[in-house]
Amino acid sequence: MPSVVPTEGWGVLHLFFHVRRELLEGAQGAARDFAGRLKAFDDRDGYQVLAFSVLGQKADFGVMALGPDLAALDGLHTELAGSPLGQALLPAASYLSLTELSDYGQTEEEEVERLRREGIEPGTDAHEEQLAAFRERMEAYARHRLYPDLPQRQVIGFYPMSKRRGGEHNWYLLDFEQRRRLMGAHAQTGRRFSDRITQLITASTGLDDWEWGVTLLADDPKALKDVVYTMRFDEVSARYSDFGPFVTGLVCEPDELFRHLHLT
Repeated sequence: MPSVVPTEGWGVLHLFFHVRRELLEGAQGAARDFAGRLKAFDDRDGYQVLAFSVLGQKADFGVMALGPDLAALDGLHTELAGSPLGQALLPAASYLSLTELSDYGQTEEEEVERLRREGIEPGTDAHEEQLAAFRERMEAYARHRLYPDLPQRQVIGFYPMSKRRGGEHNWYLLDFEQRRRLMGAHAQTGRRFSDRITQLITASTGLDDWEWGVTLLADDPKALKDVVYTMRFDEVSARYSDFGPFVTGLVCEPDELFRHLHLT
């Protein structure tokens, strides 16, 4: 299949499965084969796979795959489905999204104005140093948002969300500055958890049933609860956001995952 590469950002595919053990023959070999396919995809340049055991009965396990080519992500999906283990899997859910930059990020013009308010004028050495540091921060931020290298944390949480369109609180009838102010306050809340949570927000408007997918990675499951609880008190969440189902999993290497599922 020809490559399908977005002009900006990467594709992100979340897949969730139930294991139909009654259909599975040669479980150990099938699980090792499946794990090998995940590892091979993860070893490709520019691609990454996180495998996890899902807590609860929404699914038995999940796979998060990301990379530049949607055809490659689809190829992984079809390869897994056609594998010996795949033929004994029942799809529980899936979600497609793209990495993106926020519309509400700070601009260089705003940074220049901030520096001026602090008495640091253009043309001075201090101004150039501060502006260079700002550009470096924004470049790192953009790289993380568009081309993330996700850490191997112990716990993963995923949920989709949308901004409200109807009724009294319609996000899309607010002017840009109102939306930017609300999202700025929301981002400040989120930054309080930066030492406990790695967060990846991906866009799915026009691609899947919701408008964004939120993936949270942490070592402490309490951090997932704390960040979502705290951010729901922000006006942008309380008035203008709807949330889909939440899935929580324990991240592990593919071989370890299938041992945990008693398939090897």
